[in-house]
Amino acid sequence: MSNPAKPAGAPNREALDWPFFGEEHRVLAEELDAFIAGGGLGSIDHAETDAACKRLVGALGQAGILRNCVPAAYGGVREDIDSRALCLIRETLAYADGLADFAFAMQGLGTGAISLSGSADLRQAILPKVAKGELIAAFALTEPEAGSDVAAMGTTARREGDDYVLDGEKTFISNGGIADVYTLFARTGEAPGTRGISAFVVFADTPGFTIAERIETMAPHPLARIRLDNCRIPASQLLGATGEGFKIAMRTLDIFRPSVAAAALGFARRALDEALAHASTRKMFGVTLADLPTAQSTLGEMATAIDTAALLTARVAWRRDVQKLPTTREAAMAKLTATENAQWVIDQALQLFGGRGVKVGEITERLYREIRALRIYEGATEVQKLIIGRELVKTAK
Repeated sequence: MSNPAKPAGAPNREALDWPFFGEEHRVLAEELDAFIAGGGLGSIDHAETDAACKRLVGALGQAGILRNCVPAAYGGVREDIDSRALCLIRETLAYADGLADFAFAMQGLGTGAISLSGSADLRQAILPKVAKGELIAAFALTEPEAGSDVAAMGTTARREGDDYVLDGEKTFISNGGIADVYTLFARTGEAPGTRGISAFVVFADTPGFTIAERIETMAPHPLARIRLDNCRIPASQLLGATGEGFKIAMRTLDIFRPSVAAAALGFARRALDEALAHASTRKMFGVTLADLPTAQSTLGEMATAIDTAALLTARVAWRRDVQKLPTTREAAMAKLTATENAQWVIDQALQLFGGRGVKVGEITERLYREIRALRIYEGATEVQKLIIGRELVKTAK
């Protein structure tokens, strides 16, 4: 099947001709493009992010797109979550609007650990509703003093009979304040450091669970600081075994980290397309901006940076889906390269737009704000470098 003509508002689909992707991914791309071109995302109000995200989750659920976030046994599309599908969806949504990408991504990240390690009862109670957009999910790992250094986690969970009692704080939690269910990590103390952390499911209406602060960022998304004060949950809401929380978190991030790279690709592709359109019409020195060698050189570098990131992103998703091999190093390479390259590409696009590029409301200005967080969340750039180096040393030994 040949790739269809690129509809207005869709990212470049040349990558689908690469051997990393199959026919099912080309079909998915067509469905996504049709959904967006048909107005499936609706009008997104970035000034009212809570309402916008809730509506987007519902729209993505109704369209069947969220089914890609859960296994087939619980309403999903495939037996196992497909990294290439996640990447394709996130790239497409990020190209269209960062908030749409955010709404999709958190449904998967927020329940990935439940898909991996939840009991049959927990999976059945949560995953089908997430796939339909009827429940909003969140992933609560970061703390005020434990971001990149997960071992410094201070939130505790103590066993009392058939319950666990949670105390502590989480911060910069995506979907905080609007989520119905949280995958939350706390220290149970079986061993020092990361070996003493466990994973739990916590529902937003649980007594002792409160939103302590709503956090505003440069790219408006629903974020919050969460307080747990004598928050009692049934022991059946433990994910996996005690002390396995860090491993569960890392396995979840390994699945979804390539999709962060894909979101960065979507932002970068949109920036390149906007820059090309602008340069082709902007008159300067008697010609268009696109006729100037300096602009052509910049556009060439932008395209090359995007394809570099796209290849690394496709490789890691294919390696996980098809080869069934570990992807820790490859995921870190893709996330590092895609987010850093996208930041540079968007900066160059803004430069080509000149003064218009920094005007509030312009696409370049919005992309500039959107991309910055991707270099931090789900493992900052510096952490990705450490992961790559650590894996190289491990292999050498």
